[in-house]
Amino acid sequence: MQTPVQHREPLTRSAFLLAFDLRKDRLVQRMELGHLLRAAALAELLLEGCLTDEDGRAKAVRPPEGAASGSLPALVWEQISASPPRSWRRWIRKDHAKAVEVVRDELAAERLIRIERRRVLLFPVERIVPRKPYLSRRLAERAGRAVRGGRPVGRVEPDIRVLAALAVAARLKAVAGRRDRAARDRLDQLGQPVEPIVTALRKAIDAVKKSGPSGEG
Repeated sequence: MQTPVQHREPLTRSAFLLAFDLRKDRLVQRMELGHLLRAAALAELLLEGCLTDEDGRAKAVRPPEGAASGSLPALVWEQISASPPRSWRRWIRKDHAKAVEVVRDELAAERLIRIERRRVLLFPVERIVPRKPYLSRRLAERAGRAVRGGRPVGRVEPDIRVLAALAVAARLKAVAGRRDRAARDRLDQLGQPVEPIVTALRKAIDAVKKSGPSGEG
């Protein structure tokens, strides 16, 4: 049985803040971000004992106690609890564009981001700007240190180790990792608490990279 692990900040919020290119002061990699956010929500639920892995499929165990109504983890749990066990990859791909909107609106309400909307040649354009870029920079630094090493994996904060493993699986540019054997072994250790989700996220992103945006799975 999965042992519940506590983390201080919602993984979904941290994952969103990692997706900013601070040099351009804007959100990037939206396709990867949607999948990453879904994976982060699944990881939160798995770590809290709300989900369990059943032969590579997500199975609902109990509803989340701390997740706010309408939050991404709450929405994901509702979907899973109303369905027979399905693969983690399916739940990562499902409604991934909507996941960006849900977490975006949450962060905007908390005044951590600003949403700028305008029209270019009659087409609506949305630009998302961080109000506190130091939060994104700090997360990227901490996740980057977790990936590069320097301290044993067991001494890395649980939320950061999982965030780092998911970010690398999603190929988030803010958390770049080496590709040698030692780096892969460390990533495996970082992602061990949520291993089926990390693996499913990596495969989902690989599929997107190979075939381009696809329909909901």
